[in-house]
Amino acid sequence: MRYLYLFFVSISFFSCNTSSHNIDFTTVFEKSKGLETATYQETIQYYTDLAEIYSEISIQAIGETDSGKPLHIVTLSPTLDFDFKTLRKDNRILLINNGIHPGESDGIDATMMLFRDIVHGKIEAPKQTVLVTIPIYNVGGSLNRNSTTRTNQNGPKSYGFRGNARNYDLNRDFIKADTKNARTFAQIFHLVQPDVFIDNHVSNGADYQYTLTHLFTQHNKLGGELGEFLHTTMMPQLEQKLEEKSWDITPYVNVFNSVPERGFSQFMDSPRYSTGYTTLFNTLGMMVETHMLKPYKLRVEGTYELMKSIIEITEDKGDEITKLRQAQFNNLAARKTYPLQWIVDTTLSSTLNFKGFEGNRIPSELTGGNRLKYDPSKPFTKPVNYRNYFKSSLEVEIPSAYIIPQGFHHVIELLKLNNVEFTQLKNDSTITVESYKISKYDTRRSAYEGHYLHYNTEVSATSEPLTFRTGDYIVSTNQRALRYLLETLEPQAPDSFFNWNFFDTILQQKEGFSPYVWEDKAKAILATNPKLQIDFNLKKTYDEAFAKNWYAQLDWLHKQSTHYEKAHLQYPVYRIK
Repeated sequence: MRYLYLFFVSISFFSCNTSSHNIDFTTVFEKSKGLETATYQETIQYYTDLAEIYSEISIQAIGETDSGKPLHIVTLSPTLDFDFKTLRKDNRILLINNGIHPGESDGIDATMMLFRDIVHGKIEAPKQTVLVTIPIYNVGGSLNRNSTTRTNQNGPKSYGFRGNARNYDLNRDFIKADTKNARTFAQIFHLVQPDVFIDNHVSNGADYQYTLTHLFTQHNKLGGELGEFLHTTMMPQLEQKLEEKSWDITPYVNVFNSVPERGFSQFMDSPRYSTGYTTLFNTLGMMVETHMLKPYKLRVEGTYELMKSIIEITEDKGDEITKLRQAQFNNLAARKTYPLQWIVDTTLSSTLNFKGFEGNRIPSELTGGNRLKYDPSKPFTKPVNYRNYFKSSLEVEIPSAYIIPQGFHHVIELLKLNNVEFTQLKNDSTITVESYKISKYDTRRSAYEGHYLHYNTEVSATSEPLTFRTGDYIVSTNQRALRYLLETLEPQAPDSFFNWNFFDTILQQKEGFSPYVWEDKAKAILATNPKLQIDFNLKKTYDEAFAKNWYAQLDWLHKQSTHYEKAHLQYPVYRIK
């Protein structure tokens, strides 16, 4: 009887195992002949089934999103090891992000087929490159499925919406992290610590012959030998590999309401964007931008081939990538200054042998104005000026540390999220610091991703001893998060926390004056301060508007007195030189 029982168990196990292997791993995209994309549920189930059958694949739910559902990461590890601490010792890690804009679904389908084809042996598995994908990053947008909002796009039949569950564009949220999605991405990013990062998109803008365009992080901004490697090795090798597979590719065509042959500049990816954020930790980042008007089937197949090529480059150049990334951390730690702002370097450019379509302005039958019209029956190949070199327009001296008062806990939370190291004062302490006053800033008049962004920010700096409280934070810049700290805590950086409104409370004056009370006090102050009286008279002499505005005169005097609050326009993050 015992032998019969064991035989039954064995037969049952074998049948279950055989049944599992009979799962059809043909994707929705393939079944529909390249016309449809998988839903969120279908995508997660697909990877779950892969992970159940193939030990090289693991799927893991991590963190939260604004939709209420978690993010997932799917890992393909040739060594069957899924501990990222040990994986990093002997492997390179490539992180692929999909569905940040779920209507741009090419990468969702292409990555599903890529992982399947590797474990099925159709593609040779990399030996020292671990693949990690976020199957669909914008879960809420993916669940908000429709067939109309991608007005310019040629397929698929239905797709997700660009905004997430709270209507944020997630590819503007990486540095400010207003969403749960972005906070979970940071958690994933610092868990995985990728060497190379791909974010799959579909373009808007001009019309041209290419199905594929690439948007690498700006190489001058990445900087050093790592930036040079990206620009002179990784990008040309990708282009060459795709050319050998009969896939034309060009840099992202950063052109809107114009024609590419007039020339265009490289896109500058600040830290609000995915590759701008990953650059802060010296990850080699790129966006894939397929062309919106090309058939969906072609776009997905092109994305698939591009990712295969990046895997090959990462595998081949892995040791060099590892050394260059570590050298970049070391080089940044030795720098005295850091570039905060960038402009196009007009003295340098590249020439693209660009394959476009003839485009002209013609009278519009709809509006009566002139409209842009491309003619795909008139293709051309022309030399086009591509401005892909940038130079620093503002640099800041790197402090040895920052001091952040503990009351700004929302800032501290983001630093913790990004593995920033810090200590807290154990006693009240007087420390000589460099202190910023916000001397000028402009503010956008239209809402942008839940904010009214500041820009053209300027500061005036003074050195002074200030007393800080027990529990205030000391943040050394001698750490791997150096770039993150400079880009967020220096107010003049384009995507600084100041410019994203994290410190707007300092812009509002809390205490004021009643004119009938203050005028008598101001008169008494002038009587005892001859220099202030001279300055006041000169301002009235040379500033006509000031001379005619009695309130402006009282306000100016108030701001010169000890009654004016120190907190107004005082940037509350301090620098230790």
